[in-house]
Amino acid sequence: MQKPNKKPNNPNFSSGPTTKRPNWSLSNLESASLGRSHRAKECKDKLNEIILRSKKILGLPENYLLGIMPGSDTGSIEAAMWCLLGQRGVDVLAWENFGKDWVIDVVDELKIENRNIHEADYGELPDLTKVNFDNDVIFTWNGTTSGVRIPNGDWIPPNREGLTICDATSAIFAMPIDYEKCDVLTWSWQKVLGGEAAHGMLALSPRAVNRVETHQPSWPIPKAFRFAKNKKILSGIFEGSTINTPSMLCVEDALDTLNWVDSLGGIVNLIKRSDQSLEYISNWISESKWAKFLTHDEKTRSNTAITFTIVEDWFLNRDNDKQREVIKKITVLLDEEKVAKDINGYPKAPPSFRIWGGGTVEPEDIKSLLPWMDWAFYTVKNQYA
Repeated sequence: MQKPNKKPNNPNFSSGPTTKRPNWSLSNLESASLGRSHRAKECKDKLNEIILRSKKILGLPENYLLGIMPGSDTGSIEAAMWCLLGQRGVDVLAWENFGKDWVIDVVDELKIENRNIHEADYGELPDLTKVNFDNDVIFTWNGTTSGVRIPNGDWIPPNREGLTICDATSAIFAMPIDYEKCDVLTWSWQKVLGGEAAHGMLALSPRAVNRVETHQPSWPIPKAFRFAKNKKILSGIFEGSTINTPSMLCVEDALDTLNWVDSLGGIVNLIKRSDQSLEYISNWISESKWAKFLTHDEKTRSNTAITFTIVEDWFLNRDNDKQREVIKKITVLLDEEKVAKDINGYPKAPPSFRIWGGGTVEPEDIKSLLPWMDWAFYTVKNQYA
């Protein structure tokens, strides 16, 4: 097969940290408050600006609290589990790696005995009708490592007894989320916003705040997770007073991206960019003889962590290690050609490719990549013929 001529302008398709916004430059961060205490008014104002602008751009309910947490999305959801769980039983949904991590926390760390674990293989969703909403429920809205998302929030009842704790890190800013069905939402700057690592966001509904004010966990809570003390919310966390020292350079970077989202016309147009990227790949796969999505259900396909695999017999008849060897050869070839970096699937997922389609990726770059995917596939296939 002839090598394509047109390359993506930006070959960065990593699923996290993700590519910077179009036309990003370090010069955009010259106003960063470096060498200053994050407790200084100027710095706290910038931290609070991220909170206020994120709420506005996303359209979060006005009565939800939003704060900045250490440890990226992981730190945020860990904080939610350690501070809020224990009052009642827990249902955990897991169909990809991070959901399985939250299962480990519930079972092995917090040791909650009244629990239901709803698991599914990569590419599938658990049976959502079996979730017990008398319990607290933990789930990911979008599976970063599987390319599978829940289609909507219709399966979550408005009159639930327990809290719903949603890991939304690779979903928020890229797809519609029914916020009223989520008592807790967590995410990081390093996914759809293309921000730098280590900073997370934590949104709490009034129901979650009420849990804090009426429930004291039986276990000790590490300081990095502690957004409440003695049944009282530490309100400063939700006004820019972070638990630990944030990077003010990362803060400036996050503000820069929020400015960019506003310049696009807001969240609706940001979501359209992800939908366009998924549409390009969907159209390509519909005509492909060798590539298929990891999930067969069109309604549950992620528009950010777009994951697909090889379905030709010569590939499927090989064992897992040999399949991964083929995937690696293809991804290395594309990297060497400087047309695609970091598109290998998650290590614990089935052998696959994962192309990030978050809003900072130009959909036209994904469109330009797809002929290269065919070229690299057939080039490597010929080595096995």
